[in-house]
Amino acid sequence: MIEQEENSIQPATVLQKLGEKVSAENEHIQILKKEIGKVIIGQEYMVDRLLIALLCNGHLLLEGVPGLAKTLAIKTLSDALDVSFNRIQFTPDLLPADITGTQLYDQKSGGFTVRKGPVFANFILADEINRAPAKVQSALLEAMQERQITIGEESFKLDEPFLVLATMNPIDQEGTYALPEAQVDRFMMKVVLGYPSKEEEKQILRFNVRPEGFPSVSTVLTKNDVLRFRELVKEIYLDEKIEQYIIDVVFATRMPEKYGLGFLEPLIAFGCSPRASINLALTAKAHAFLQNRAFVIPEDVRAVAPDVIRHRIGLTYEAEAENMSATDILSKIIGRVQVP
Repeated sequence: MIEQEENSIQPATVLQKLGEKVSAENEHIQILKKEIGKVIIGQEYMVDRLLIALLCNGHLLLEGVPGLAKTLAIKTLSDALDVSFNRIQFTPDLLPADITGTQLYDQKSGGFTVRKGPVFANFILADEINRAPAKVQSALLEAMQERQITIGEESFKLDEPFLVLATMNPIDQEGTYALPEAQVDRFMMKVVLGYPSKEEEKQILRFNVRPEGFPSVSTVLTKNDVLRFRELVKEIYLDEKIEQYIIDVVFATRMPEKYGLGFLEPLIAFGCSPRASINLALTAKAHAFLQNRAFVIPEDVRAVAPDVIRHRIGLTYEAEAENMSATDILSKIIGRVQVP
């Protein structure tokens, strides 16, 4: 009898109830964004992407010149959520053990004890991640993918929520190391930041020189709230037509000739991995949630596609010679693939 009653419920009714839940929880998100706005002037795009990564249990790669509040943004978010935060400055002499931790010999007991590294926190800022060699960058791989760290023969689970925000400076490339493809693919999104507007920079200036000093951030949500939001984001409705649209966008990066984009074939060395499809779907759901909707529309996919895909397209030398970026290629794909 119960099954019959459940099956008799119309999808519209289910969607309406889900919409009410989304609206109720979205109020908490707006409170969180308002609290962050006390400290972060402008940079709404970065804050939204940071929240999307958090809601989707993903990680974020930020590319931007110094001074754009990258560190301040994740520190402010950690304060507003009352979670632990550690900053790791990546340098050429950094060792993997400096991140994950190591075993120390205890003379008294005659055994080894574990000293945990800075990666054991809820939020990790991997500052200028491309300053360290690949073996150091790869020390984060297990933490990012498996949410655990292995030291010696023992594995330690990381506390949830766990978020890695890595930064890269696009200007000074001397003494830097390219990130391994396996690691780049594990970042849910790569966000490219620009300078603030004149009005925003004027507010930033006033903010930093005022007599009363820098404002403090209050804790408005908890870890449990974040975990509850994550479960709700998974429930956001994703229609089969939107799923097909996501698949078409991703496959167009692999086989552009199938979508009437044969001229892109010499520019693409390799297309997106299946993680692109998964992350497009997840981030589109989170974007819909932030827009106070219980369902995904094509505009949600188009809004997050550049951040999800730009670091997953391999470019040929011909693309570089023609000054074509991955974002330019994606723009042509988005303009071509049929929208449901």
